[in-house]
Amino acid sequence: MQKYDIEIVPPDLTTPPATDGPPRPGQRVRQAHPDYAGSDVHCLLYLPTDWEADKRYPVIVEYAGNKWETSPGTVEGSNLGYGISAGQGVIWLCLPYVGTANGTNTLTWWGDVEATVAYCKQSVRRVCADYGGDADALVLAGFSRGSIACNFIGLHDDEIAGLWRGFICHSQYDGLREDWPYAGCDRTSARARLARLGNRPQFISQERHYTAVKAYLHDACPDGNFTFLDTAFHNHTDTFVLRDIPERDALRSWFADLIAKNSPDEHR
Repeated sequence: MQKYDIEIVPPDLTTPPATDGPPRPGQRVRQAHPDYAGSDVHCLLYLPTDWEADKRYPVIVEYAGNKWETSPGTVEGSNLGYGISAGQGVIWLCLPYVGTANGTNTLTWWGDVEATVAYCKQSVRRVCADYGGDADALVLAGFSRGSIACNFIGLHDDEIAGLWRGFICHSQYDGLREDWPYAGCDRTSARARLARLGNRPQFISQERHYTAVKAYLHDACPDGNFTFLDTAFHNHTDTFVLRDIPERDALRSWFADLIAKNSPDEHR
């Protein structure tokens, strides 16, 4: 299949800029965890335009790609959660890879893995307790490095693995390559993480054909609940969700079906 350049399709959404100040509907606000006060480690919290304090909302937790030509590698550069929700009905939380050595968000790979995992657990609990996040409707999403993070971070241990109702993995996948420059990229380690998935669903999209991912998962997790999408564009980017294209329609439909399910415990 010949693929097109996504830039020929103009965006119909613009991801909100990051701002400072208290969280409020329709704003994407920087927040610092108390454990990292005085450092540059921070996340971004977006409350939907229809947010009300006494209601519960599904939460998309997102990890960014590596700093590269098509990604700044920052929480500010993420787009999936906004494009899926169009800013309505869903809390969107963009989390950092924590660099404890230099007190910053890490732009390439994982920083301190244990600190990154702990930051995620703490942040998700806070969003559910303070802003109406629904603990039974947490979805982990990521692009490129972030797609790998869905398993590498999101299935790191039993506690964090138990948080999620489903996963959105766009472009790359944990265990597909064993030559990445970090410990734990080997398939034995990746399979140990994947074993914590159970039958919870994953939406897996690729700008390259998904054949390699599908073959790997057929062997590593033959009973898994996977939805595969081969995009019609060739670009390595998460900005497809900002455009009115079939790939976004498919992802939004999958997400809506996932959130509509009444018995999340059956997936764990």
